[in-house]
Amino acid sequence: MLDYSYMDIFIPRDLTREAARQLLTEHAEYGRWELARVRVHPDGSRHVRLRRKVMRVRRTL
Repeated sequence: MLDYSYMDIFIPRDLTREAARQLLTEHAEYGRWELARVRVHPDGSRHVRLRRKVMRVRRTL
């Protein structure tokens, strides 16, 4: 069974689409996050949930 860790990001409505794209791209490239959900609120703000797999390391000794 896969375990995920989640991170929520709130993107205000005055942030441009390009700036939001750049922010999410940096999280994906350097933090290995992937997009799980995007909610667009009536005021134009966005709530983004990112997820990544939890690496379980087994003891070898």
